Amino acid sequence: MENAFAPGFSSLERAALGRQAADSAVEDDDWIPRAEQAIINGIVDGTIQGHYYLSRINGDGIAMLEAHGDLEIFRIRLGKALDYEFHEDYIGGLFSFKGPRDTTPLLDIERAFNQMEKIALKRQEQVGRPLVLIINGTHFLRDDDDGRHLLELLQQRAELWATSKLVTVVLNSDEHWTRERLLRQATRLQVIPVRDIEKHIAIESVKNFRAKAFHEDVSDEVLEQVYSKIGGRLRFLSHVAKSPDMLNTCHNICDKEKQWLLDQCWILGKNMDPGAENHQDICASAMIMAKALIAKEKAMMTDEGYDGRLPQIPLHEARELVTNNEFLKALDHMNIVTIDSNSMVQADSVAMQNAFRAMCSQPGFDEHLEETMERLDELESLARTRELTVKDLWGNKGLRAVIENKTGRRDDIVVSIKGFLSDEKDS
Repeated sequence: MENAFAPGFSSLERAALGRQAADSAVEDDDWIPRAEQAIINGIVDGTIQGHYYLSRINGDGIAMLEAHGDLEIFRIRLGKALDYEFHEDYIGGLFSFKGPRDTTPLLDIERAFNQMEKIALKRQEQVGRPLVLIINGTHFLRDDDDGRHLLELLQQRAELWATSKLVTVVLNSDEHWTRERLLRQATRLQVIPVRDIEKHIAIESVKNFRAKAFHEDVSDEVLEQVYSKIGGRLRFLSHVAKSPDMLNTCHNICDKEKQWLLDQCWILGKNMDPGAENHQDICASAMIMAKALIAKEKAMMTDEGYDGRLPQIPLHEARELVTNNEFLKALDHMNIVTIDSNSMVQADSVAMQNAFRAMCSQPGFDEHLEETMERLDELESLARTRELTVKDLWGNKGLRAVIENKTGRRDDIVVSIKGFLSDEKDS
């Protein structure tokens, strides 16, 4: 396992280091400065210790892996990152002998961490710096019993290692539920939000990049238009800055975000099929949030000090608007909205906010949303309604019903149902 923390072991590290060493300015994305970079560098090189984090040293003392919802795949990836064998090829299995691999993935992960601690203790004596374990995409873990057990195991180890300064664990997540889950038992957890690039930095960086790579002096007016369409999202800025026609690329990005919103969350109106009720609950929530964020944006624009920031709604107010926390969680998962570390809800990006604006400005949108909500209420009412059919009831007979409530108390209700003989004239 010591080889796993030797310089340049991990393939993920080599890919990252290869990007750092790129000679071409067009291929390298490091031309945009990030405020969080100094903190991340300090975590990776071991100078910042005593915490674990949710967010060049040649890979020395670092192991990296991508998270996965399947625990078996996570176990294999962890073994590869740590250069640790889990006895997959145990020959005793051919003779039905119970071997060391005959266990659960969680137990295997625990054993790997036990071995990792020994390496960390040895390294602490020799180097005086902690190991660094980086797990990308923690939100890919499933929000079920298996996923929560794995996250709990990772947090317990991270807390212990942070206290002893043996290992610094970095968990990258793109969804709010992982933060909520970790905060329940967090003592040394530090959350580093990685936000979009600020406006003045983004505009200056794109201007300098175009001058360096294309020998072009871009006007401030064009740069303002670019930022108003895609904001400071790094992957959008990188794509636009390297494009021959920046404004056309911005239009394409906005169109793709709008199409994604329509494909995932468009509402079906009063003719909705009953089978679509569950999905349409989420879609209606997306439109309600879009409408609320646009209204908030209009209110912000009346302020003289408005600087183009995306409108935000506190999480508890957003939950009140959509009436179900699971709906917001689904929207966060679909990258329609995002929930930051301060529990504020906003559009996932400036391009998505533009898509919200386009949807809400369509003629008849409010009426269509209202019809959808009425249809959802109707379907919910139908689901709660039970029909009782009584057959072969003739004469002055009746029925007596007894209803038992949750406390076990019985309430008698007399239901009078009288039969009648059909009139010969009606037969």
